Order: sequence, then C-alpha cells, then structure tokens
Amino acid sequence: MSTNLGTAPIAVDDDPRRYAHLSTIRLEDPDAIARAAKARRRHPGLKSGRQNFIVAADHPARGALSVGSDPVAMADRRQLLDRLQIALANPAVDGILASPDIMDDLLLLGALEGKLVFGSMNRGGLTGLVNEFDDRFTGHTAAALEALGADGGKMLTRICLGDPDTVSLLEATAKAIDSLAERKLIAMVEPFLSVWEKGKVRNDLSTDAVIKSIAIAEGLGSTSAYTWMKLPVVADMERVMAATTMPTVLLGGDPDGTQEEVFSTWEAALSLPGVQGLTVGRTLLYPADGNVAGAVASAASLLHHTASADTTAAHTAEVTE
Repeated sequence: MSTNLGTAPIAVDDDPRRYAHLSTIRLEDPDAIARAAKARRRHPGLKSGRQNFIVAADHPARGALSVGSDPVAMADRRQLLDRLQIALANPAVDGILASPDIMDDLLLLGALEGKLVFGSMNRGGLTGLVNEFDDRFTGHTAAALEALGADGGKMLTRICLGDPDTVSLLEATAKAIDSLAERKLIAMVEPFLSVWEKGKVRNDLSTDAVIKSIAIAEGLGSTSAYTWMKLPVVADMERVMAATTMPTVLLGGDPDGTQEEVFSTWEAALSLPGVQGLTVGRTLLYPADGNVAGAVASAASLLHHTASADTTAAHTAEVTE
C-alpha cells in the first residue's frame, strides 16, 4: 500500500482483495457481526492512575476525509483498516472510538479483543452542510452499544450561540447521556463553542471558550455519573482542567505543526489531574512520515501509570476525535 502522506509509505499487504471476505460475510451472514461482538473478550476495566489510549476512527461518517493538505486521505477504507489494525496491535492501545460501519469491520476482523469500545453517536452534522450545527444522532444508539458490549458512546457537541439548531442538539445530547447512563455506559462528550465564519464552521479554541463549553456540556442530562469530557489541548490547560471534575480524554484533531510539537503539548496536558488519557485519530493513523506503528508507540510513551494503579491491568492508553 502507498500513500501521498509523508515520505515513507507504510508497507503492508496491498492486495485489493484483502478485505473481500468482509463483503462476503455482510452479504451471506450479516448476523456474524453480532456473534463477533458477543464472543469478544472485554477490556479488563478502567483504573484510576492508569491513563487510557483510544484510537478515533469516526471522521469519515461525517464526511471529514481530509488529513493535512490531502482532502481524501481517509477515503480508502482498505488503507484505513490497515492503519487501524497496526495501531490496535500495540498492546498499549486500549481501544477504539468508531462509527458503526468501521466498528463492524473491526469486529469481523477480530481486532477488538480486550479493547475498550466507544461508539460514535451523532454524525449528522456533515462537514460543509448548510445546517451543520443540526448534528443529529445518526450513528450508534445507547441500546445498540449495550448490545455490542461497548463501554460507552461519544457525542460531538458544537455550541453556536448564533445558530438556532444548537438548542435541539443540546436537548438530543442530554437525552443520549441519560440513555447511556441508564445502561451504565460512559457518555464521552466533546464540546466546542463554534461559529460560522465565511460559510464554514470554526471551533473557538481560546482557553475561555473551551472552559465555557465545558460548563455547558457537563450540565447536560439528568445525571453526570457516567459523563466524561473529550477536550482539545489548548493554551493554559491548567485552567481548562480546573473547570471539571469529570474524567477527561484529550483529542488530537487534524494535525497542525510537527509531530514533535504536537506530542509536546500532549505530554504537558497529560500530567494534569483529571486527564484520563488520549483519544486521537488522524494524527497517529496518518503521520507525516507514514510510520503508523512508530507514531502510536511514541504517543503511548507519553501516558502516565502511577504506582497506585492496578499493576495487573493488561492495558495502558486512550486516543479520539
């Protein structure tokens, strides 16, 4: 397989038929997905002091296929599955955050044994859509995640004070949080204060805006018992993390700057109280040098595991968007 991203393409099987069996299974035995989910070995459990590493792979379902300057980097599903399997093969990677289609492929491939599993719930706010803030819940439901034996669901919560669709999104998010909590599943909420700018949605990544988005998001739903935050790494993360008592994972987003610069900001943020790990996708799956395994290993090395954590736990990390 080759890629236009970076100077060193990852070398894996480039047979175009390598995933043809997935199509055959979907055609002849679609119930195989449910059987694979039921038979899957679960993650040993979350531990305080042991940060988690979850790989995010739900961008394509929102029509977000670009990485860096390549507008269709994530369009080839075979290449994406190759990269995901390389990442998930690292024992330091705890799990996956994915849309239903990708989740089902990974279940059929047996790539989620012993992993945390988070489903992507709202993907209706397509990139570039005229009403992008009307981000409807078109992906996993809480009931479907329970049936899959998942650990929780993630919801993108973009708050635009100048767009009337924001109120319906907040209501739908609150209902999703309650539905997950009823099943004792984690609600991973990813909030932003966002604006329309020159016909495009822009997330405000100023420190004060991120703090305000947290205040709004952590108050959604009738209980916050199972709510986590999924937050960007911005300036003055000490103030950001002072805004919540909820377990927080750091997102990666579309890579901006060198890998060394990005990892340096993650490392500093990971040292703060309340940060439970990383949820990163494109930065690691499509690194500039093409070395997915190397990027994943480097990110895993940033995570903290204190002496108070259960040393018998089998896994150590968490990365998403």
